[in-house]
Amino acid sequence: MLWTRAQPGQRTALVLLTHGGGQHKGAPAVAARAWRYLKELDAAIIAIDAPGHGDRERGGRDTLFIEQLTQARRDGTPVGDLIEGYNADVAAQALPEFSEVLTAVQALDEIGADVRIGFWGLSSGAAIGLPFVAGEPRVTAAVLGLTGSDQLREQARRIRVPVQFLLQWDDEFVDRAVGLGVYDALASTEKSLHANAGGHTAVPRFEVDAEARFFTRHPAVPA
Repeated sequence: MLWTRAQPGQRTALVLLTHGGGQHKGAPAVAARAWRYLKELDAAIIAIDAPGHGDRERGGRDTLFIEQLTQARRDGTPVGDLIEGYNADVAAQALPEFSEVLTAVQALDEIGADVRIGFWGLSSGAAIGLPFVAGEPRVTAAVLGLTGSDQLREQARRIRVPVQFLLQWDDEFVDRAVGLGVYDALASTEKSLHANAGGHTAVPRFEVDAEARFFTRHPAVPA
C-alpha cells in the first residue's frame, strides 16, 4: 500500500511501515500511523505484507506456528522461543523482498532515487526491521522496539542511523532485560529509549506523536 499527498513534485522522504505478528499492511495501527505521518511529514508512506500475512499465501510453516502458539497459550507455557524462531524465518524471507519494494517505489516519478527513507516496525516488525536497517544503507532513521533476542542484539550492533526504541516495561512476550540489551547494543550515536508501563500491546497513543516528531527530524535530513 502506498500513501502520498496529491501535491505535484517529488516527496523528500519515504517511510516504510512493517506490521506486527498476525496483522497486515492495512491493519488499524499501520493505517493510523500512515495517515498521521502523511499529514505531518513531506513524505510518502508504504506498507508491505510480511511473508505469510495479509494477502500473501500462508504456508505450512505459518500454519504450524499458529497451531503451536495457540496450544502454548492454552497450556500457559512460555512462547518467547517459539515466536523468536518464527520471526527469524519470516525475516530471512522478507529482507530481500523489502529491498526490492524500496527499489520499485523509488522508481516512481513522485518518489525518486534521492528520497530519504525511514523505517517503522514494532514486535515482529522490528524482528524484520533490525536486520533490515542493519543491512540496508538507504534507511536513514528507524523506530523499532518490542522485540529482543541474542541474534537481534548482534544485528543492533551494526545499526548506526538514529533510532527511537520502544519498550513495554511489563511485556509478557519480551523479557525486559533482553529488550534493554537490544537497545544498549545499538551503535547509533543518536538513540532514545521510550519505556512505558503495560503489556506488549499497550503502547500509549502519544508515542505516535513522538514517532512523527522523530521522523520530522531525520528522514529528510541528508545522511
